[in-house]
Amino acid sequence: MAPVEKLGFIGLGVMGGRMCRNLMEKAGKPVVAFDVDPAKAEALTQHGVTAASSVADVVAQADIIFMCVPGEPQVRDVVFGAGALLGNVRAGQTLVDMTTATVEVNREVAAALAEKNVAFADAPVARGVPAAENGTLAITVGASDDVFEAILPYLKCMGGDISHCGGIGNGQVLKLMNNMLIFQNVAALAEAMAIATRAGVERSKVFDILSKGSADSYAMRKHGAHMVTGDYPDDQFPVTYSLKDIGYALDLAEKCGVDAQSAKHAEGRLKLAAEKGYGNYYSPVIYRLFEE
Repeated sequence: MAPVEKLGFIGLGVMGGRMCRNLMEKAGKPVVAFDVDPAKAEALTQHGVTAASSVADVVAQADIIFMCVPGEPQVRDVVFGAGALLGNVRAGQTLVDMTTATVEVNREVAAALAEKNVAFADAPVARGVPAAENGTLAITVGASDDVFEAILPYLKCMGGDISHCGGIGNGQVLKLMNNMLIFQNVAALAEAMAIATRAGVERSKVFDILSKGSADSYAMRKHGAHMVTGDYPDDQFPVTYSLKDIGYALDLAEKCGVDAQSAKHAEGRLKLAAEKGYGNYYSPVIYRLFEE
């Protein structure tokens, strides 16, 4: 790998913008960033980030490039599209894809970059917007040992728990399993809340009491809290993104010969919520299906 003089960041949405800011403030290296919405890059200039005019502009300047875009279509566009990353990279650079996408696209991108002597790591993130803001994300990394060691200091600027999961694609596998389990838990929590309240238990008591027993979980304390208050903000992980991720997980399950019935049930709840107009709201909104 080439000496690291400058870092790049592509994709400055709800998660990426916060991650890029933390990278700029903690890495001790200049950061150049691009988003399809120029205003998002411009907003980060007050934190010292240099706004780039294009993906190619980032690639021309940066030695390690981080990317966090909505999903597989955007990954393909950034890497393989006209005027995009693949046609502009140089030997010795590294791409760290922090997008939640498919295992297949990670391995396809890695293979294409390897032909140009460019390193790759998949490093999707978990824990949501507050952790992106605070730099305490959980990051699951798929990479060779040497690439992992090279990017680790920069990942620590954005994450609190960073796990080397093995080779390329393995970080994505475990991120998809993380999200699949969360969505299954949220579906089960909605059912438990509906049953308990219809049986006469006050809504405010349900998860408060259940969290004191063996049913306690991160999802109960975080997602369940929104079912109690009925507050489902549109600036946290929405139903539409949840459907994307559980779809990736179910595709992986099928390829592995696993009939993931409980995940399919959770997907069904999310689809119904989207059909009823809740697609842009935080995923615990599926509880409203029981309130109608």
